[in-house]
Amino acid sequence: MSRCVIVGGAEIRDYPRAKGYLCSDDFVIYCDSGLRHMAQLGAAPGLIVGDFDSHENPSLPVETIVLPCEKDDTDTFFAVKTAVSRGFADFLLLGVIGGRLDHTLANVSVLLWLHRQGKKALAVDDHSEMEIVSRRPASISDRFRFFSLLSLGGRAEGVTVKNAKYPLENAAIGCDEPYGVSNEPLPGKTAQVSAEKGELLLIKDWE
Repeated sequence: MSRCVIVGGAEIRDYPRAKGYLCSDDFVIYCDSGLRHMAQLGAAPGLIVGDFDSHENPSLPVETIVLPCEKDDTDTFFAVKTAVSRGFADFLLLGVIGGRLDHTLANVSVLLWLHRQGKKALAVDDHSEMEIVSRRPASISDRFRFFSLLSLGGRAEGVTVKNAKYPLENAAIGCDEPYGVSNEPLPGKTAQVSAEKGELLLIKDWE
């Protein structure tokens, strides 16, 4: 099955970089004000969702789900849950990081929700890639200048970091211990990170 791309309304400045992540067979869902990115991304919608409080309904000949303004789920979370219910297991999230901090943190929660559903998910903004790491190792190539690991709740234990400037072996990182910030892959190496218990937000920065 093809990958699902969710496009939110946070700012995207580097459209060439964002477009570089897109594939021709992606199924793209635009969420409300994420529609403002459609022309620059050049990706046709497979589905449009939103309460249209921040962007007018474009009334395109595409499946559109109009949501009430007063609801439990954000437009982005509704789109993600809809895609999961339709069988998608691989997700790319664009336009979901930046701007309002509450929206950014909510979308980090969406990454965590997808991870706990056993889905693959990556969020990309103008500066970084973000994903959730637990027992399955994640890789960081040396094309990234920095990477950071942040615990999303409680303590992540059995944390291992290899091929990095600051390696770790069977370490613990708590959500009140931000010492996993600004590590670096070794030149010419691919760093690897994992956690035996708990979940970490891995942020890979280009600069």
